[in-house]
Amino acid sequence: MSSSVISSAMEQNLSQGSMIRRMFEAGIELKKKFGADAVCDFSLGNPDLAPPAEAGTAMAELAARMKEPAVLGYMPNGGFAWAREQLAAWLSEQQKTALTASDVVIGCGAAGVMNAFFHSVLEPGDEVLVSAPFFGEYRFYTGNHGGVLRPVPCRPDFGPDTAALEAAVTPRTRALIINSPNNPSGAVYSKEDLDAVAAMLERAYARIGRPIYLVCDEPYRFPAYDGIAVPSALPLYRYAVVISSFAKNYGMAGERVGYIAVNPAMEDKEKLVDSLIFSNRVLGFVNPPVVGQYLMAACLGTSTDEALAIYRHRRDRLAAILSDAGFEYTLPKGTFYFFPKAPFGDDKGIVDVLAKHLVLAVPGSGFGCPGYIRLSFAVDDAVIENSAEGFKKAMAEYMASRK
Repeated sequence: MSSSVISSAMEQNLSQGSMIRRMFEAGIELKKKFGADAVCDFSLGNPDLAPPAEAGTAMAELAARMKEPAVLGYMPNGGFAWAREQLAAWLSEQQKTALTASDVVIGCGAAGVMNAFFHSVLEPGDEVLVSAPFFGEYRFYTGNHGGVLRPVPCRPDFGPDTAALEAAVTPRTRALIINSPNNPSGAVYSKEDLDAVAAMLERAYARIGRPIYLVCDEPYRFPAYDGIAVPSALPLYRYAVVISSFAKNYGMAGERVGYIAVNPAMEDKEKLVDSLIFSNRVLGFVNPPVVGQYLMAACLGTSTDEALAIYRHRRDRLAAILSDAGFEYTLPKGTFYFFPKAPFGDDKGIVDVLAKHLVLAVPGSGFGCPGYIRLSFAVDDAVIENSAEGFKKAMAEYMASRK
């Protein structure tokens, strides 16, 4: 019997940890030593833009109601009825699917909602496919509920390799996660990609005899550049669900308001929605944040053009700096991440050298895709400008060490 104060499973989780958080914490120590202005921290995708002005108005209006009984009290586990109605109306246009309040559930961030979903649908040992590179926390979200994450390499352009995904399907496959726009690659899946994925899942359903859910994780739907439209998968496949939040588009990452929209054409949709609401409760989330729902409702439909222009400017400036330093990359079509190639495929090596020059990046190994590094440009313009010398010196030092 182990004498550890924590479980063996948690011991393993802690040993794997999150490379994103490790680099973020390393950045805190470097900032203490060299000063915050000296460290160029590209490790964490933390939106740094202010929320829309409407959020401030809603906050003031809610503050004026603080004497009302239970103004910050419990509500139904799936969120306020009025908030679900407003969210469904907004999503109906975005997702090109007629949705009602009974098709959406609000939860504690996209992460909380994804956990509620897997808690509702996974049996122990069920497999969840994901196209790599992928957000590393997916491994824990599936494992929390007895599932096993099975990464499948993407195409060279970071699009989903449908043939490889189909070959990976087994009788235990229960879901496929797609994340477009993609963290960390910045790829945006085309309508043709989504059509191919949907058709593949229909074939797989016929072959294994049970539906495979298509889980569309879309927290980065907002930042798509150069006129690219992000297609919706919800109308393409009966067993599709969309999970997202208001962290990136409205700068409310810490407010923890997320949602799931279920295709209304799904068989037994009502049972799934009831399960999601129940899971919201028994996983300890209980209900989504009160304040966050008021802020969400006030911001729905507000323009994100100004924020998009800021991120586009940052993308283009960091692209020029990376090119000048000699990094190879695919210009991101969406999100606020670059995913450059690591020289000689040594992602951990170049990350260590960059850190010596006070530039923080995350190895692609943490996203199931070694040989690349991730850089978040959700940072102040000054951080990007100050990083130019560090990128150049790090690349020169690394290349010299390989001669």
